[in-house]
Amino acid sequence: MLTVDFDQFPVSAGCRLLDLGCGAGRHTFEAFRRGAEVIALDHSAGEVAGVNAMLAAMALEGQAPPKAKAAGVRGDALALPFADGTFDRIIAAEVLEHLPADTAAMTEIARVLRPGGWVAVTVPNRFPEQVCWSLSTAYHSVEGGHVRIYRRDELRDRLIAVGLEPAGTHFAHALHAPYWWLRCLVGVHDDDHPATRLYHRLLVWDMMRRPRITRLAERALNPIIGKSIVLYLRKPEVTRAAG
Repeated sequence: MLTVDFDQFPVSAGCRLLDLGCGAGRHTFEAFRRGAEVIALDHSAGEVAGVNAMLAAMALEGQAPPKAKAAGVRGDALALPFADGTFDRIIAAEVLEHLPADTAAMTEIARVLRPGGWVAVTVPNRFPEQVCWSLSTAYHSVEGGHVRIYRRDELRDRLIAVGLEPAGTHFAHALHAPYWWLRCLVGVHDDDHPATRLYHRLLVWDMMRRPRITRLAERALNPIIGKSIVLYLRKPEVTRAAG
């Protein structure tokens, strides 16, 4: 399930891409399929190991172009181990809401992005997230959980402040918001409740089949209850002084 729309965030062969806070690697795998040179960075050694195992399997099965490269590495979003301007593209999907020092992470994103490069940032959408927080303390008050709820304009303005220019925005995953509301109602850690199991089956069916009716429904509902906000931003080109 991709949150970033690769039609609005073009990734081509040879593109140097950082998937910051890659998690299980969903965006890493798509960029790898498109021929990019991907670094999948996460603080969790377990997540990095899982991503590297899947990348090896994808390469073995020929799911990426021969010149595509990808590797998972463990690292800190607040002190990225890369030189200035290293990447053409950066994805930070559902990461910033976990970081107390989110300004430092935004600054690092802008630093390692090359002039003219693009970044996609996604965070939970304010209204669906507020519902989750009101229904369940356990939803967010866990180690490594969500530490804040963003307003879209606030997030945009803070990313502008570190030197990025807005280039587009949309909402995503409206059908997933009720699933998390259900989980918060019945117990966020209860994977076996009949209601959430049934809804999860619906989501899996939708992701596998992508029927027209659910695609239209989600498109209509995204601006209202989309689970995620997606922002696309660009780092301005460096202007050389005449002479």
